Amino acid sequence: MPGQENKLSVRRCLTFATGLVECLCFAGAVFGWASLVFVLKEDRYYSSLCVNATGLNGTQTLDCSAQDERFSLIFTIASFLNNFLTLPNGFLFDRFGTTVTRLYGIFFYTMGTLMVAFSSPALAYLLFPALSFVAIGGILFLMTNMQIGNLFGSRRSTIITLYNGAFDSSSALFLVIKLLHESGVSLRAAFLFLSSCSVIHILRTFFLLPRKFIPYPLPDHYTYGVSCGKSEAASPEGAANGQAHSGGEETPLTKNAPVKQERTFRECLLSRFFIFHLLWLSVMQLRHYLFIGTLNPMLQRLTEGEPSLVSQYTNAFAITQLCGVLCAPWNGLIMDRHKRKPRAAGETEQEVDLRASVLSLFLTALQCVLFSLCASTPYLPLQYLTFVLQVLNRSFLYGGNAAFISVAFPSCHFGKLYGLVMALSAVFSLLQYPCFALVKGALGGDPLYVNVGLTLLSLLAFIHPFFVYLHCRKVASERARS
Repeated sequence: MPGQENKLSVRRCLTFATGLVECLCFAGAVFGWASLVFVLKEDRYYSSLCVNATGLNGTQTLDCSAQDERFSLIFTIASFLNNFLTLPNGFLFDRFGTTVTRLYGIFFYTMGTLMVAFSSPALAYLLFPALSFVAIGGILFLMTNMQIGNLFGSRRSTIITLYNGAFDSSSALFLVIKLLHESGVSLRAAFLFLSSCSVIHILRTFFLLPRKFIPYPLPDHYTYGVSCGKSEAASPEGAANGQAHSGGEETPLTKNAPVKQERTFRECLLSRFFIFHLLWLSVMQLRHYLFIGTLNPMLQRLTEGEPSLVSQYTNAFAITQLCGVLCAPWNGLIMDRHKRKPRAAGETEQEVDLRASVLSLFLTALQCVLFSLCASTPYLPLQYLTFVLQVLNRSFLYGGNAAFISVAFPSCHFGKLYGLVMALSAVFSLLQYPCFALVKGALGGDPLYVNVGLTLLSLLAFIHPFFVYLHCRKVASERARS
C-alpha cells in the first residue's frame, strides 16, 4: 500500500531527525563543562576556596587551585557515572525496553537541571548530584536513540556514529548558556528552560519511539509508537543499538530461519577482541576526560589569568564541539564502505566489517596521539589545533566504539558488552582526579610530565587495530587454503 509506505517513511525520517536533535541539544551537555565552569566562577561558586598568595616577585595574587580542584572533582564524578552506569542501564534497557528506560532517563535529566537552577554559591554542593544526574540522563538518551540505526539497514553504522557525534556536539549547550549569561540571562532561567524541555522528550518517547525495541533486521511494514494498535512481541534479549530480535511491534519476523550457534557472553568477555578494545577505549577516554576537566586551569596558566583570553579560548573550544556531528559520519562511512561491494568467495559479512574497522581503529588511535602532543605543548595559539583534533578524535572514538562492538560480537550480547566496556573504562577514567591532584600538588601546577605520560599511554591504543588486522589476515589465509 503506497499510502501506508509513505506514512512509515515519514515517521522513520521524523524519528531520525528528532533523535538527532535530542542527542545534539541535550544528551552530552555535561562535556561542555569548561564553559559552565566559567559561568560558575563568575557567579562565585566555591570562591571561598580562593586564598591570597605571594607571587615570585613578592606581589599578592589570588590562588584558586583549591576551587579548580573542587570543580575537577565534580566533573570526575559525573563523567565516571556517565560511563559506569551504562552497564546497569543497559540491563534495564534489555529488560524493560525503550519507554521505561527513557522515562527513567528523563526523570534524572530533569532533576539534574532543576538542581543546577536552584543552586547558588551557598548551595554549591548541589552541583555534585546535579551534574551526575544530567550525565546519567544524557547517556540514556543516546542509548535509546542508537537503535534508530536499525530502521535504515545498510546505513546503520553511519547513523550510530552520527548520533555519537551529535552526543559530542551537545557539549556546546553550555557554551550557549555561557553566552546567554554574558548577555544577562541568569543561570537559573537557562536551566529552568532545559527542565521544561522534558515535555518534548516525553512526547517523543510515546509518539516516535517503540515501547520495547526496534528489531534488526527490520520486518516489512514495521510500525511503532503510540498509534500502533498492538504491543510488540519482541524478546527482552533485544535489538538495543543494533541487536537482532525475533519480532517487531506489529509484524513478526519469520521464525523458520536457521538458528546460528553464537558465542556465549563469557567467551566474548574473555576474548582478545574485548580486552584490546577495552584498552583502546580506556586510554584514549582518560586523555579526553583529563583534558576537558582541566581545560579552564590550563587556559588560566597559558593566558596568565587574562579573563578575556580565557573566555575567547573557552568559546573557541565549545564552538569546535559543534563539529562533532559533522566529523562522526566520516567514521561510519569508513565502517560501511564495503557494504555494497561483492564479497570474496566464502567471505562472511562479519569478516568484511572487521576488515573495514581496522582503518577506523588505527585512525582513531593516531588522532589521539596527535591531539595529546598538541595539548602537551604549552603554546597558546596551538590550542586551536588541539581543539580541532580533540573533537575529531572524540567523535571517532565513541562512534567507533559502538560500531565495532556491533560487528565483532553476536548481536544478542551487544547491550551487555557495550555497557560493560563503558563501565570498565569509567573505572579507569577515575585516574584523572589523582593526575589533576598531582599537577596541582607535587608538580606545582605544571602538567608537562603528566601530559607526556598520557601521550605515551595513548600509544597502547595501536595494539587493537594491529591485532584485528592480524586476525583478518589469518582468517583470509585459512579461507584461501580451504
